[in-house]
Amino acid sequence: MCRNIRQLHNFEPPATPDEVHAAALQYVRKVAGATKPSQRNQAAFDKAVAAVATATAALLDELVTTAPPKDREVEAAKAKERARIRYAS
Repeated sequence: MCRNIRQLHNFEPPATPDEVHAAALQYVRKVAGATKPSQRNQAAFDKAVAAVATATAALLDELVTTAPPKDREVEAAKAKERARIRYAS
């Protein structure tokens, strides 16, 4: 799994369209093996990002959970602490 793709489900407030698009872009970049496609591949790249973003938004709309929503700031602090421990040497 690409480290830049973050969990988007079960947050309050819900994921924004920008967050969904960013995750789709990272996914397509990973699969394509390029951060910036050639001019010849740009249309296919953009089409794939739009399709993945649409599928992601649909998935997030349909997922159900009984767990309480997560707080973005708390989760960010946890991630920062994990990174501090991981890279402390």
